[in-house]
Amino acid sequence: MFSFAAYSYPKSESYKEILLSSIAAGLLTYLFLIVFQPFGTENFRHQYKYLLLFPYSVIFGSVFFAANLSIIHFRNWNIGSELLKVAGILFSASVLSYFYNSLFISHVTLSFGNYLYMFLYCLALGIPISTIYILSRYIYLKKTHEKTANEISRQLADHDNPIVATFNKILNISANNMDLQIHEENFICAQSMENYCSIYFLENGQVRKLVVRISLLNLLEQVQTDSIKKCHRSYIVNLNQVKNLKGNAQGYRLFLSEIDFEIPVSRSFISLIIPKLRSSKI
Repeated sequence: MFSFAAYSYPKSESYKEILLSSIAAGLLTYLFLIVFQPFGTENFRHQYKYLLLFPYSVIFGSVFFAANLSIIHFRNWNIGSELLKVAGILFSASVLSYFYNSLFISHVTLSFGNYLYMFLYCLALGIPISTIYILSRYIYLKKTHEKTANEISRQLADHDNPIVATFNKILNISANNMDLQIHEENFICAQSMENYCSIYFLENGQVRKLVVRISLLNLLEQVQTDSIKKCHRSYIVNLNQVKNLKGNAQGYRLFLSEIDFEIPVSRSFISLIIPKLRSSKI
C-alpha cells in the first residue's frame, strides 16, 4: 500500500492544462448532478432548479483549480501526494457546498451535524471517482508515452541523419572570464547544479566535462540551436546525440551514447522535444 503511494505521479505542469481540467471537472460535476440527481436532488422542486445546481460545479471547479495551481512548483510528486490533494479538494468543496446549500437552497440552521452529512456525501461520490481518475490517468499516460518512445527509438536506430545537416555552427560560451568554443555537433548536454552548470562535450573524440559558474538560462541563450534545446528545468540536450528513448507516466527519458546517465524530459517540454525527435530521422 505504502510502496504504491510512493510511485511518481504526473501532476499538471502548465496553467493551460490546469484551467482546462478544472473546467472539465466542474462541468462533469454539473452533468452528474442533473443526470443522476443524487442525495434527494430529484425531490427538490424549484422553477430554477438546474440553475441553482450550477454553483456546485463552479465550487468544485474552482477548488480543483486552486489545488492544482498551489502544487504546480512542487517536486517529486507521487500517488500519495495526489491522494492527499484529492482529499483536500473534497474537504474544501464540501465546506463551500454546505454553506451554499444551507444559505441559498435549504435555508437550514448551520450546524456541524448538517455539515457532516454533506461531507459524507462528498466522500461517497468523490473517493471512487477520484481513485478511478488517478489510476486511469496514470495508466493512460504510461501506455501513451511508452508507445511513442518505442516508435521513436526504432526510428532513431534505423537512421543516422542529424536533425540539422546544413552547417555546423560554432557555439561560443562565455562565463566568468572564460570563453569556450564548441562545434555544435560536439555539444552533448548540460546539467544545472544551482549556480553552476556541468557541460558535456566531445574533444578529440573523448567526452569532456567542464563545470562552469553560469545559470542554465544564460547558457541556453548562448548554445540554443535547432538541435540543442532545453528539455527539463535542469538539462539542455543536443537532440542529435539522442540514441534511445524511454517513456513512463511522468514523461520521457533520453539516452545518449556518450554519457552514462539518462536525461529526463519534463511534461512541459514534451510538445517541443518529442515532435523534433519524431521528425528528425525520417
